[in-house]
Amino acid sequence: MWNLPNILTLSRIFVIPVLVASFFMEQPLGSHVAFITFTLAGITDFFDGYLARATGNVSKIGQFLDPIADKLMVGAVIMMVVSIQWVSGIHVLAAVIIMCRELLVSGLREFLAGIQVSVPVTILAKWKTTVQMIALGALCWSEGAPVFGLPALEIGLTLLWIAAALTLYTGYDYLRTGLKHMV
Repeated sequence: MWNLPNILTLSRIFVIPVLVASFFMEQPLGSHVAFITFTLAGITDFFDGYLARATGNVSKIGQFLDPIADKLMVGAVIMMVVSIQWVSGIHVLAAVIIMCRELLVSGLREFLAGIQVSVPVTILAKWKTTVQMIALGALCWSEGAPVFGLPALEIGLTLLWIAAALTLYTGYDYLRTGLKHMV
């Protein structure tokens, strides 16, 4: 039950308080801590699934906790960058779109699981997640230093809007698929 993939998944949940606290630290130190914490959590997200499949340790608890850990981490970062106004003005709309989609798809997956229907993750949804994670990582770093000579905040905001656009499309795609099982 508590194999390495599941421990990696739980570690993402347990570091959320550290991640949130880093936003209250003096800058740029807090930005460095937030970026490193978020990046390490992203790495564990990759390896928990990879190790579970590679070692045959795919478990029910892992299947349950992995998407929850992802959504908690994404939600915590979005809430923090908005609350401390690294994301503000019209850019909050992109953050809200992402949060709404995350909740919608979670609810839809829960409903469909209840009627024993599985909705596989699409390639475009994986791209959305990748862009979203890079955007959030850049936003965590936004008070740290320029990235490749460009401000991390600008990179993060641009990618946040791209993720929001992909979010709308993939969310609609999941909803359209799910509605077929609701009527």
